[in-house]
Amino acid sequence: MSLGFLATVAPWRAWPDLWAFVALGTVLIAAAVSDVRTGKVYNWITYPAVAVALVGHTLIGGLAGREGAMGLAGSAAGFAVGFLPLLAAWLAGGIGGGDAKLMGAVGALAGWRFAVAAMFYGFAVAAVLALAVLIRRRRLRRTLGSIGRFLLLLLTPSKPASPAAADSPKIPFGLALCVGAGLAIVEVVAKGAMARKFILGI
Repeated sequence: MSLGFLATVAPWRAWPDLWAFVALGTVLIAAAVSDVRTGKVYNWITYPAVAVALVGHTLIGGLAGREGAMGLAGSAAGFAVGFLPLLAAWLAGGIGGGDAKLMGAVGALAGWRFAVAAMFYGFAVAAVLALAVLIRRRRLRRTLGSIGRFLLLLLTPSKPASPAAADSPKIPFGLALCVGAGLAIVEVVAKGAMARKFILGI
C-alpha cells in the first residue's frame, strides 16, 4: 500500500506531525490579526505555542524523533533557528520582540527547515510591503537617497547614522512573517506531507 494512499485515508499515520501544522495555522492567524490591530505579537500567543510544540513533539516523537516526527531535539532546533537570528535583529532595534518569539514558535512547531523557508518568504513579503508603502507615500526617492548616503559613509572611518528617519513608514513585520509561514505551508502541501526540501533546497 502506497504512502500516498495512507496519507489520503489517514493522514496522521503518514504524517505524525500534522497536528503541529494545525496548531501553527492557528498561531499564524492569531498573530496576524494581533499585529494588524495593535502592531504587536503578544506573549500569550507565542509562549503557549512554544510550550505546546516542545511537549507535543516530545510525546509523539520522543527525545530524538522518529520517521515523520521531529521529537524534542527537532523542535528545539527549529526554535533556535527561528528565534536566534531575529533575536539579534530585535536587540539591534530593527524589529519587535514579538516577531522574534513568533519565529521561534514557528520553528518549534514545524522544524528548522520550515523556519528558514518561512523567514525567506517573510522577508520577501516585508520587502514588497515596504516598497508599496514607500511608493504610496511618494518617499521612494528620498529613502533610496538616504540608503545611498549610508552606504557611502560605511567607507569612512566614522560610524554612519542609520538610514532610517524618525518618521520612516513602518510595516507590519509580524504580518509579513505570518504570510511567509503561510506560503511555506502551501509549499509543504504542494510537495506532499513528507517533503523535506523547500524553495531554498535545504
